[in-house]
Amino acid sequence: LHSSQFFSIFPFSPLSHFSGDPKMTKFRKLNRPTGHRMSMLRTMVSQLVKHERIETTVAKAKEVRRLADNMVQFGKEGTLCAARQAAAFVRGDDVIHKLFTELAYRYKDRAGGYTRMLRTRIRVGDAAPMAYIEFIDRENELRQSKPPNPQPPQRPAMDPWTRSRLSRQFAPPKEEKISDSDS
Repeated sequence: LHSSQFFSIFPFSPLSHFSGDPKMTKFRKLNRPTGHRMSMLRTMVSQLVKHERIETTVAKAKEVRRLADNMVQFGKEGTLCAARQAAAFVRGDDVIHKLFTELAYRYKDRAGGYTRMLRTRIRVGDAAPMAYIEFIDRENELRQSKPPNPQPPQRPAMDPWTRSRLSRQFAPPKEEKISDSDS
């Protein structure tokens, strides 16, 4: 039974909600087979670590950003397991060395967001939007990093009874209901 025949017989099928646009999966496919896509992304992440800034299309930059942040996270862990996982992905011993020494030291106090993406131009040949992707907090960066947001001061913990008493001070007084059934 073909799908068009199926829906003509059962117009209100539980499968009918699949006819809309597909949702975004875990990653972009970039119109490439899996082996080509992974090879391209591995090379781009390695070149980003090596040169600290590359220009690519916006879609590829968003994928590279995700993977490059993972590689820096491995570098910050600094364990043998993390080194093996990073070495299985990026290309070149110099890239591994830079991840685990220079970048790990640079981002030791940062909790994430090691890269920034800056849209640059529209490519002439195919009108693809281009972007620079670069590591932050380095010399010669295209835009300065924003200062970290200050953390709000920590208030001491209160027991529930004190909190209840304090909330009653600021709450408006309760109005009692007057019912007509009493009279």
